[in-house]
Amino acid sequence: MARVCQVTGKRPMVGNNVSHANNKTKRRFLPNLQYRRFWIEAENRWIRLRISNAALRLIDKVGIEKVVADLRARGEI
Repeated sequence: MARVCQVTGKRPMVGNNVSHANNKTKRRFLPNLQYRRFWIEAENRWIRLRISNAALRLIDKVGIEKVVADLRARGEI
């Protein structure tokens, strides 16, 4: 499964490990993705999303109903 946030679209980024001698090797910075269940009152059911920490804060701010409506408009769920 891809490491992509379903709400914000955050993806892994590519960067470098940098040693004290300034040697650089490629690495990936992964988003902090977690599976979370949310209760949708209108549908009387749980919905399971793989979201980042930033998406969890967004859901706290605007509400799960608005976020789910936006996901459905985009065709994500």
